Amino acid sequence: MAGGKIKKEKPHRGGSGAAASANPHYQGGIPFHKSKGQHILKNPLLIDTIIEKSGINSTDIILEIGPGTGNLTKKLLEAGKSVIAVELDPRMVLELQRRFQGTAFSNRLKREFAMRLVAKPGDTLYCRLSVNTQLLSRVSHLLKVGRNNFRPPPKVDSSVVRIEPKKPQPSVSFKEWDGLVRICFNRKNKTLGSIFRQKSVLSILEKNYKTLQALQLSQNGSLEDTEIAVDVSTLADTAEDLSMEIDDERDDEDMEVEVGDTRASDFKDKILGLLKQGGFEDKRSSKLSQEDFMHLLSVFNKAGIHFS
Repeated sequence: MAGGKIKKEKPHRGGSGAAASANPHYQGGIPFHKSKGQHILKNPLLIDTIIEKSGINSTDIILEIGPGTGNLTKKLLEAGKSVIAVELDPRMVLELQRRFQGTAFSNRLKREFAMRLVAKPGDTLYCRLSVNTQLLSRVSHLLKVGRNNFRPPPKVDSSVVRIEPKKPQPSVSFKEWDGLVRICFNRKNKTLGSIFRQKSVLSILEKNYKTLQALQLSQNGSLEDTEIAVDVSTLADTAEDLSMEIDDERDDEDMEVEVGDTRASDFKDKILGLLKQGGFEDKRSSKLSQEDFMHLLSVFNKAGIHFS
């Protein structure tokens, strides 16, 4: 927990009762700041439901981000072995120290973010975040938390989600996986054939392909023990998961490889041939499952096309 020096506020004329009535967001004399995202969960029945659905064992050590005044923390301490709290507001730290030692992990998220975590192929919110999270974890939505359960109420509803790491973890390089998924979700509602026709995509993949070929021919280079740094992230700078999606209806003609460029055209044919071979040319990222992405990555890798 982070501490700090606290300024002693001057009492308002009319005493503590007047101060409380002037600011309805007081709890134990602490004013809450919306600008810092301070929304205190106040519904005891909802807190009990969160504890019940979280599946906490008596041997669990729990991490809570932003415990506030400790309403949820108290129940987490009762359910688990111990709680570790992370709180930036020194006033809240003092309140927690006054009530008890420790903190807990609360998966209270903005509802849209939570629904992206659990989204399935075909869902509107299905995105790179969904695919990557579900590759490594089993994610389930436990319950919706209405904004009126907090003080002061935030502008959006929240959700409680459970994220359980998969054991064993999938035998795939996450950098390689994310490189592919990043490209695919750059324009998730376009076909993969359209996405992989883009000059920027083909240029980076061809550069990576040639570098790997050169390493394989080198006595000291080996595909198994060498990782090539390719900035695939530049392909998705304007299509971050939590921001506005790129307009999939715009004209693609200026983005495709020109027919006159023979070398680039040959590599383009190679990529499109692989997509057709795997049955992916006319498919859309927004509809692909984990198994589909795994198969697509395998098709590319076997042909020497890599994404990290």
